[in-house]
Amino acid sequence: MQATVAPAMELHRSSGRRWLGLTLASITMLLWGILPLALKILLRAMESPTIVWYRFFLSSVLLGALLAWRGGLPPIARFSRAQWLLLAIATVGLALNYLAYMEGLDLTTPANAQVLIQLAPLMLALGGLLLFREHFSRLQWAGFCILILGLATFFSSQLRALASSLDRYLLGSATLVGAALTWAIYGMAQKQLLHWFSSQAVMWCIYVGCTVCLSLAAKPAAILELDGMELGVLLFCALNTLVAYGAFAAALAHWEASRVSSVLALTPLATLAFAWLMAALWPTLVAPEVISTTSLLGAVAVVGGSLLTALGGDSKG
Repeated sequence: MQATVAPAMELHRSSGRRWLGLTLASITMLLWGILPLALKILLRAMESPTIVWYRFFLSSVLLGALLAWRGGLPPIARFSRAQWLLLAIATVGLALNYLAYMEGLDLTTPANAQVLIQLAPLMLALGGLLLFREHFSRLQWAGFCILILGLATFFSSQLRALASSLDRYLLGSATLVGAALTWAIYGMAQKQLLHWFSSQAVMWCIYVGCTVCLSLAAKPAAILELDGMELGVLLFCALNTLVAYGAFAAALAHWEASRVSSVLALTPLATLAFAWLMAALWPTLVAPEVISTTSLLGAVAVVGGSLLTALGGDSKG
């Protein structure tokens, strides 16, 4: 029987298993933290659309095989018009996010890319408050304000560096702001799709749709020119996509979008930590990020604000 939607669409509600949601959101944060470093390495050998296409293609194949084995493939033929519309919004939003993020990363550094992409979870948090009627306690609002102030302080020295290569960095920064907006739109559409389907089923549909959307721009034959290390990095990026977005989708099923987004705000700190570690282990591949004392103080504010926003009292609704 074809799914129907009432005139007043019932909104998705989280399961309330907040510790599971916190764990899944933390996994996503760590995987997204290391991802820009791997992508920066891969950009030396492959164009952005091709990298993105392979990430979606491999993820759709692997997840599709898992769902088929479990008998969990979504009933696409019985989707309602509203479900198709939301799926299209989520698919286009995520595809544009991936492309814009890759272009912005190519024009800036991993640290700059991560601070600007933090507009995405902040936009998602506001979307959760406005569209899904989530609520913040006073302590959470305080944490949210501290988080924003901490991000601004933490990256003050990095943002001042934009003036050194104004045209390149401004273009990269504008592209990353666009990536943040499209990601927030994707996140809102995906959260509503969880009202009808499992997180894995939703992600598989989106992966397949993104693969189709990017087929004309990608050059799959470029994979033949990669060496062994680059092939390994490409496979890691594809698996990162599968695991990180799977954990993110599951986190939205168990926790409010506003709280998930607060954990994701820690991603820039994870990126810097991974950058320092990789620079120590493989100095020819990754240059270490240098931050000031002011930025370190901002880091403390980011951590404290994120934790207050995520765990500062029970939200209503």
